[in-house]
Amino acid sequence: MKYAIEVSGLTKTFGATTAVQHLSLRVKKGSIFGLLGHNGAGKSTTIDCILGTQKPSQGAIKILGMDPSKDRKQLFQNVGVQFQESAFQKGLKVKEICEITHSLYKNPLDWKEKLEMFGLSHRLKVKVSELSGGERQKLCILLAMMGQPDVIFLDELTTGLDPLARREVWSTLQNLKDLGVTIFLTSHFMDEVENLCDEILVLKNGQTLISGTVPEVIAYSGGKNMDDAFIKLIEGEFE
Repeated sequence: MKYAIEVSGLTKTFGATTAVQHLSLRVKKGSIFGLLGHNGAGKSTTIDCILGTQKPSQGAIKILGMDPSKDRKQLFQNVGVQFQESAFQKGLKVKEICEITHSLYKNPLDWKEKLEMFGLSHRLKVKVSELSGGERQKLCILLAMMGQPDVIFLDELTTGLDPLARREVWSTLQNLKDLGVTIFLTSHFMDEVENLCDEILVLKNGQTLISGTVPEVIAYSGGKNMDDAFIKLIEGEFE
């Protein structure tokens, strides 16, 4: 299987509103794929449909060759999804959330070993709410990795982090990629996209503006870098 994720003709409507229209993409196994767009462009709806938490109005979706709407139990063991901070029960400690998440999987990883690798082993008894921003995000990655998945979805992972913490998270993602894990992420940080993503797709108002490698998208836009390219694409300004 060459592609970990395949989406063909995805359309999602909410009443008279079309959130995503005729979206198609393919994500190679062991790559990092970035879904980009302005707020309200349809990124979250796209991810919800890919994961099977929203039913597409039209289109076909496969993750690891499976249909997310029909094979959710099996995919749960093979697909990791970033926890949102709001999902943590108030007062829950690092050790407790790790033990709870560990119990959900048939073949979980050694979370204590990963905590040490992420520099969090000394925070076992600390409440999640008391961790620094970088520590929380690394914990989110660990939890998404807990079932030793083949595919991980990460949404705006480094928002609010300082430059050092962001670099630490980038390093973690690169290590996962080196292990063969496929990563599907969204980000508003174009330097992050340039450093991490093998391929990207830019959405505007639910429709694909362009997809390809970062150099291809920059060249198409006439921009100097990904930050410049993104602005030109969203605003429709080309040289």
